[in-house]
Amino acid sequence: MIRVLLTLPDGTTQEGDETLIALFRETPKSHIWVDMHGEEQAQELALLESFECHPLAIQDAHKERHPPKIEEFETHTLIIYRGISSFDAELNYVPQQVSFFIGERFLITLHPGEALSIERLFNEAGATLLRQSPERVALRVMYISAGFYIDSLLQFETALSDIEDELLAAGNDDLMRRITAYRSRLVKMRRVFSYHKGITQELTAYDYAHLPRDDSETLHAITDVEDRFERLYTLTQMYYDICGDLVDGYISISSHQLNITMRVLTVITAIFVPLTFIAGIYGMNFEYMPELGYRYGYFFVWGVMLGIGITLIWLFKRQRWF
Repeated sequence: MIRVLLTLPDGTTQEGDETLIALFRETPKSHIWVDMHGEEQAQELALLESFECHPLAIQDAHKERHPPKIEEFETHTLIIYRGISSFDAELNYVPQQVSFFIGERFLITLHPGEALSIERLFNEAGATLLRQSPERVALRVMYISAGFYIDSLLQFETALSDIEDELLAAGNDDLMRRITAYRSRLVKMRRVFSYHKGITQELTAYDYAHLPRDDSETLHAITDVEDRFERLYTLTQMYYDICGDLVDGYISISSHQLNITMRVLTVITAIFVPLTFIAGIYGMNFEYMPELGYRYGYFFVWGVMLGIGITLIWLFKRQRWF
């Protein structure tokens, strides 16, 4: 599907399909936003070439899994962004690549499916921002997308706190598997946010022709996006560390419980070793054993064994071994 948003110098806005492109070319100082998703690659290629987009930029945008990047060409600046099509508080998310072709008067967004941030902006404040400049729209899309990430991550923080309490109360292997899965997802998200943070840092450090830093509003928008991705990277790193601490804590608790069990078994073994020794001595079938003829020998041996057992139990309790 191809959607077009066109703002004219007289302040009017038109929304429609690619037929508005002709009006854009005929009207100086107008701005256009062309949003494409789910289109045939040949049709996308023809439209991008009509805006004189660089072949290498088009090639990068059509790659399925290209790392996020920013690159400047003569007629436009290319930003490849890792957006989301769905995201929940369990860190289950479906990413999708969004490519921005930012020119002096045009913005072309290219993505395979529905993008939440683009849908929200296209239907709400997109025309107002487009009237100011195309780069403001691109930056706002990234800003809104980062907001979706932050909202879900903050919900995950609550779930992580509940897991922490549950793990301390009654930890089990199921919880450990969930925490391990969370760590794996956080690593992937942290890598994506690291790319995005690098892009916004480049935008802040270098003056791109189609995202000028001398425009105070554009610079402010860049700073806002950079702050959000800095926060996202910090949050994912913090949650990753918390999950690692929970794993280490569970292992420590399990080891402590195992040590207690082994200590109890050791105490039991220490008590029965001398008793087994006495029983083994008097269980030998020698003919001449002096105690065998003693009338009260059986009761005497029982008394000795009970005395040894009680004494050892008292000693171990005094040492607080159990």
